[in-house]
Amino acid sequence: MQQPQLADVAFICTQDHMHIKPTLAALEQGYDVLLEKPMSTNLEDCIALVKKAEETGKQLRIAHVLRYTHFFSTINDIIKSGKLGKIITIDHRENVSYYHMAHSFVRGNWSRKESSSPMILAKSCHDLDLLYWFVGEKPCQISSFGSLSHFTKENAPQEAPKRCTDGCSAASTCIYYAPRIYIDIIPFLHIALGGGSRYTKFLINLVMKHPQLASKLKKIIPRLQRIDNYNGWPVSTITDDLTLDGKWEALKSGPYGRCVYYCDNDVVDHQVTIINFANDVTATFTMHGFSYTEGRTIRIDGTKATLIGEAPYEGDRLRLYNHLEGTEQTILDEKMNIDPESGHGGGDGELIKSFLQSIENKTGYDDTMTSAKASLESHLMAFAAEESRLNTKVINMKKYHKLIK
Repeated sequence: MQQPQLADVAFICTQDHMHIKPTLAALEQGYDVLLEKPMSTNLEDCIALVKKAEETGKQLRIAHVLRYTHFFSTINDIIKSGKLGKIITIDHRENVSYYHMAHSFVRGNWSRKESSSPMILAKSCHDLDLLYWFVGEKPCQISSFGSLSHFTKENAPQEAPKRCTDGCSAASTCIYYAPRIYIDIIPFLHIALGGGSRYTKFLINLVMKHPQLASKLKKIIPRLQRIDNYNGWPVSTITDDLTLDGKWEALKSGPYGRCVYYCDNDVVDHQVTIINFANDVTATFTMHGFSYTEGRTIRIDGTKATLIGEAPYEGDRLRLYNHLEGTEQTILDEKMNIDPESGHGGGDGELIKSFLQSIENKTGYDDTMTSAKASLESHLMAFAAEESRLNTKVINMKKYHKLIK
């Protein structure tokens, strides 16, 4: 029996493996739904969600937020303008920072396939969706290679304990030493040094080189206090008690204080996927967890021009090289909010705005905010890539596409 609606829309933001039941229930109760990616952790559930959305006639949108960033929407506009000519090949990379890899995919919630999903689905259905959007045609064949190479017990420092807080002899040299990330926040200070103002850089160097002096001065310098007391992502995820004592206790007893070489993780730490699309465009997608900073890079070669872009935390850079004229044009060169919680380069906020406007104005789906069936394509690509990786074979996508006709 359908119950009276309590709201205009439903947002489903549970853990990945918990998406299916609340989303099906919300659609059945007549809600338009915005669902966090990935749609689900298995293919059957993803297909069931698409069919339920079509059966009920309600909107089911997937949070592929990268479509809404200034950087990637600009790339799509350039492709559609014809400036590149016919696209021949795309080289796209997701450069996951070393500390993000350790936090989410070694110590954290997405470290095991059975409780989450393959990393290429959990982390990179964003990127596969972008490739599908840019190319404008479905994939025909997919081949993929990758493995878990580094975060294993064989690579642990000699005599390293199972937990960082148990007196590790490699504490001063290990970039994954938990207090370095969650207490001293060294990776985030490094990010801020790369993109902050001179004054901000001065304060950060003060925190890093003279912590005792910085601790005294932060009482009278508000910005110094904000830097020294950073409790944003991923610090905010390790405990509800974000006092210094609370954070230390979390590292002593919780999953984020474990040595990265002695965790129970089994997802890959690097993977390369090759895709052949129906219009003969070829693409390579590289995902790895060893970058010095978080961000994506892309190169698109067409018959008329080449487009090269970088989108790290520190700012967006996009350059167009015209073959006929022999010219280089800077399309984007922007400093960004270097706060890791800024929301996927502004994409989070734009996604929500677009979704709510489409509901209020009854405009339905557009090129950016796709239907659930269109969003499913990136998930099919991820499942196929994982099948290829595990079985060392090229996957013909017909076997996946026939499941959703």
